[in-house]
Amino acid sequence: MVQKMLLAMMIATGCAAHASDQPTAKGDPMKGKLVAEKICVACHMVDGNGIAATPTQPKLAGQIEDYLLKQLNNFKSIDGKPAVRNNPIMAGMAAPLTEGDVRDVSAWYSTQKQVPASPKDMNQIAAGQRIWRQGDLKKGIPACAGCHGPAGAGVPAQYPRLAGQFPEYLEAQLKAFRQGERANDPERMMQTIAAKMNDAEIRAVADYAAALR
Repeated sequence: MVQKMLLAMMIATGCAAHASDQPTAKGDPMKGKLVAEKICVACHMVDGNGIAATPTQPKLAGQIEDYLLKQLNNFKSIDGKPAVRNNPIMAGMAAPLTEGDVRDVSAWYSTQKQVPASPKDMNQIAAGQRIWRQGDLKKGIPACAGCHGPAGAGVPAQYPRLAGQFPEYLEAQLKAFRQGERANDPERMMQTIAAKMNDAEIRAVADYAAALR
């Protein structure tokens, strides 16, 4: 019991510390719509709900504005340094965006209404729910709800909304964290957690998150 309490306190403290470090500048959603129509539409659609045929490209509708801003900036190479988040496609999309464009398009997508995705396998829901709500003490996996919220709404600015997201995208990102292919998480938190999860656990969590509303 003591170990479980300590694990929960460590995760909660980490989440709170990073959640308080938020950008303050806000964008203009209507200007952001113009950016979405020119640059983002092919993969994410203008309304940010993505394309079901390519579910490894995420839904952006209703995502936390500050989180979107952080991710877009992480895709950009700054002062000749490698991007913090390595993705050749998004690097090309983000490169021409000005600081104002990034703020505006983040504001636009955050104001759009998400059309939730559906789980791939309803049989995974119970297992995913256990990990989401309780974690796995023996494996050192904290509850996902600690940072992403019981309903998957997320915590600005570091911890995104996961509810209703394409499960294929969530699965791919967890595996990328596990392999170290994605490394823009604060203090390697997601890399550390994902490294302790097997494929079945990752799929279960992804399906449960997709089912959240």
